[in-house]
Amino acid sequence: MASFLSKFTKLPLKDVSKALDSAFPELSNEGKALASQFQTLSTRFSEPESLETLNTNLKNKTFVTGNTPAKADLDVFVNVLPIASQWKSAEELAKFRHILRWTDLVQNVLVEVPAEESLKVNLDAEVPREIKEKKKPAAAAAAAAGGKAAEPASKKEVAADESKKAAGKGQAPTEEEKKAKAEAAKAKKEAKAKAKAEQQAKQAPAAPPTPGMIDFRVGFIQKAVKHPNADSLYMSTIDMGDEEGPRTVCSGLVKYIPLEDMQERYVVCVANLKPVTMRGVKSCAMVLCASNEETVEFVNPPAGSKPGDKIFFEGFNSEPEKQLNPKKKVWETVQPGFSTTENFEVTYTEEGKAPAKLVNAKGELCKNSTIVKADVK
Repeated sequence: MASFLSKFTKLPLKDVSKALDSAFPELSNEGKALASQFQTLSTRFSEPESLETLNTNLKNKTFVTGNTPAKADLDVFVNVLPIASQWKSAEELAKFRHILRWTDLVQNVLVEVPAEESLKVNLDAEVPREIKEKKKPAAAAAAAAGGKAAEPASKKEVAADESKKAAGKGQAPTEEEKKAKAEAAKAKKEAKAKAKAEQQAKQAPAAPPTPGMIDFRVGFIQKAVKHPNADSLYMSTIDMGDEEGPRTVCSGLVKYIPLEDMQERYVVCVANLKPVTMRGVKSCAMVLCASNEETVEFVNPPAGSKPGDKIFFEGFNSEPEKQLNPKKKVWETVQPGFSTTENFEVTYTEEGKAPAKLVNAKGELCKNSTIVKADVK
């Protein structure tokens, strides 16, 4: 890493969007998945849990994907810098200490940030030490059983406890106290068994993510305008066949697709991502695009499509999840397998298997226009 950084020329903040993946060391498959995950997550930093996820990831990493820098560091940095610059309280500094450390590193070795916009880290600020909480075994079992470790499970346990105290003072427990103690012991045993069963259920292997979990649909852009609060974003009204009517979708396509080409056209949408607020506007889907390092273009549905038509990869025509759970990382896991062929057909490729094509119910293909071996997302 030191060798790479010694040769790397810091990019001005305004030119970060022009950075190329090829300017950084090649990532492993795991690194590519992490990069995609946090590039997507960085558009949701208005949600506290997204910042917490990033902070946890950086706890044992120098950079977003590991110990070497990647383009993902720049993409995430641009979105987190204005937020991190507002953290002043000791509570915020302590809660997001790993983001602050990483942000300061990026602005010192990767990005040239104007003085008035740079993150000012107060090295003299007093913040509480980071402590990893450890539950006592009994407390953990009680919590897993749905109770509170500091409280008896019932009145019978209270009676049993009083019986124990009485016995310690030389008083023989009554039959009622003996019965209460026995029932308390039984309740404790049952709670322990329940906690063990729930733990085993959590450890059971979950079904691996597949493209069938993603709700791909045909959408029709009724109208697109510039986002009122972001120069790089369009704000589109898209009909996806929902009974509730069209959705609002924000897309970072201003630099790549003219506004006139965004009007009254059919596109393929990802309809079950968790909605995110982008510069004050709630975005309720994503438009699927193919791209390389220079060009971005739409993935086009088959001719004759209608808003709401289901789109899927061959072999993965299952019922999609109502809304993708960000913690399951379905999109981040399968998206790196999306690409385009020499004939501009959109495909999903699993290791060791033939590519599956993106089609509608009639088997008609979805295609992009000009890019071969594109990154599709």
